[in-house]
Amino acid sequence: MAEQGSLRTVVIGIDAGCRSVLEPQFDAGDLPTLKRLFSNCSGALESQIPPWTASAWPSLYTGVNPGKHGVYDFLSFDGYDWTVVNATHVRRRTLWEYLDHHGYSSVVVNVPVTHPPRPFDGALVPGYTAPESPTCHPEGLLAELEAAIGEYSVYGTVEQATDCIRMRGDAFRYLVERFEPEFGFVQFQWTDAICHKRPGDWEELRRVYRAVDAQIGSILSACSPQNVLVVSDHGIGPYDGRSFLVNDFLKNEGYVTATNGGSGMPSWAGVRERQLKRGGVGNTPEQHPIEWVLTGAARLGLTSQRIESILSTMGLRSFVAERVPSTLISSAAEQVNFERSTAYMRSRTEMGVRINLAGREPNGTVAQQAYEDVRKELISTLREVETPSGDPVFETVEPREQFFHGPHVDRGPDIVTVPSNFDQFLSTRIGTEQFSQPDEPWNHKRFGIIAAEGAAIDASAPLEGAHLFDVAPTVLATLGVPASSEMDGDALEIVSSSGEQEYPPFEPSSRTTTTDQSIEDQLADLGYIE
Repeated sequence: MAEQGSLRTVVIGIDAGCRSVLEPQFDAGDLPTLKRLFSNCSGALESQIPPWTASAWPSLYTGVNPGKHGVYDFLSFDGYDWTVVNATHVRRRTLWEYLDHHGYSSVVVNVPVTHPPRPFDGALVPGYTAPESPTCHPEGLLAELEAAIGEYSVYGTVEQATDCIRMRGDAFRYLVERFEPEFGFVQFQWTDAICHKRPGDWEELRRVYRAVDAQIGSILSACSPQNVLVVSDHGIGPYDGRSFLVNDFLKNEGYVTATNGGSGMPSWAGVRERQLKRGGVGNTPEQHPIEWVLTGAARLGLTSQRIESILSTMGLRSFVAERVPSTLISSAAEQVNFERSTAYMRSRTEMGVRINLAGREPNGTVAQQAYEDVRKELISTLREVETPSGDPVFETVEPREQFFHGPHVDRGPDIVTVPSNFDQFLSTRIGTEQFSQPDEPWNHKRFGIIAAEGAAIDASAPLEGAHLFDVAPTVLATLGVPASSEMDGDALEIVSSSGEQEYPPFEPSSRTTTTDQSIEDQLADLGYIE
C-alpha cells in the first residue's frame, strides 16, 4: 500500500475529447498542459456501443460492457415506463470500490452516473444525471465543500461554463488535501456540452478547453500525482449525413403502431414542460386551451408533423416554432404506441430496436417462439436502408449478442443499429420526412483519446488498440491492484499488469427512480432525449 497522503494515480476525464478537436488547438499554441501530456504516450481510445456519456462512463470505470453493468442509455426502462439512470442502475463495482477493497482511498469529482453515491473510503461529488444539489459522500460533504470553495454547480449555463470547470478543479484540489487519497478521478463535462449547445463554434470550444487545460495544470501542480491518465468516453465532430427517423421507417414497414393526440408515449418536449410520464394529455386545469384544439386536430389526423410540413411550405416553420411552447407541439404529435407495436426504437442514444416481446414486456405482441424470426426479418430490413443519395444509413445492424453479454442483456435493445461512420443522426420521432438535415450538426463519434505518464507508465510501450474497457484494469495496475476476472478489458502494455482475481459477489442496492425534473430538462436541452 502507498504511503498515506501520496496520490499515486489521477484519472482526468475529458468528455468527448478527441484528436480532431485537440490537434487544431495544439497547433494554435493553446492547451500547453494537454499538449505536453499527449506529446509522448498517447493514442486513440475506442469507445463502446453505444458511445454516449451515461453508458460509456460506467463501462470505463467498471471495466465491463453494458450487459454486465446494466446501463445502456440516459434512460432506464421498466416495461414501457422510464426514468433517468442513476448510480443504483450500475450493477458492478467501480474503480474506487475495487481500490477500497484493497485498502486504498479515493477522491472522485463530477463523474457521470454516480448519484446517489455508495459508501467507500474517500469522497465523491457526483456528475451528470445527479440533481443540481447532489448528495455527496460522505454525508454533508457538499455543504463543507461550498463553505471552502464557494458555490458548486453540476450543470450551469454556457455563460457559466468556465466557472463550472473552475469548480471541478477547486473541489478536486480541496478534497485531495482534505482526504489524502491514493487515487483521484476528476471529469470535465463541458468539453462535450459546448459542442451540443454551440455546435461548430470554435471560439466557444476553445474557451472551454483553455479553462480545462488551466485546471488540469493546477491539479498536477498542487497534487503531484505519480501517474496521470487522460481519457475520454467517446469523440465528437460534425455530422455530414442525414437525420433518419427510425420509428417512422418502422411504421411504414408495419412494425410500429402510432397514435395521435397525446394518447401514446409523450415526446420529451412535453415531458420536460409538464412532467408527464405516461399516457395522454388530459383535459387538466394546467392544460393550455390551444392544446385541446391541437389534441383534437391530431385525433382527426391533422398532427403537428403535418402542420409543420404545411408551415415549412409557407416559410413559417421557424416563426411559429419560436412562439409556440413545445408542450403544445407534443400535444398534437404522432407518437409511438409501444404497447401495440411489434418493435420500436425507445431512445435514440440506446442505438437499437426493441421487440415488444410477450412475457417480457407488459403487453408484448410478439410470441416467444416468433422472436428470432421477427428479429432476423428486422435486421435484414434495416441493413438495406439507404439515404436518398444511396448511402447506407447503418454501418452495421446486428443481434445484441454481438455487442453485449452478461446478466443484464435483456435490459437493452434486441437489435443494435450502428450509424454509418457515425455520420447519420438517428431519431425516434415520427414525422413527415424520414430523411432530413441532422437534428444536431455535431454529435458523438466512436473514437476518443487516452494519454498517460508517470512512474508506473512505460512510455516506450505501444499504445495501440486501446478500448474503453481497458481503462479500469490499466488504472488498477498503476496501483498494483489485480483486475477483476469479470472485466471485459485488459491492462494496456504501457503498465505492468497485476493480474486478475475473483472478487466477492457485488451486492447492489435496489434501483431507485430519478424524480428531479431538472435533470430531464438538462438532458433534453443537450439533445440526449427527444
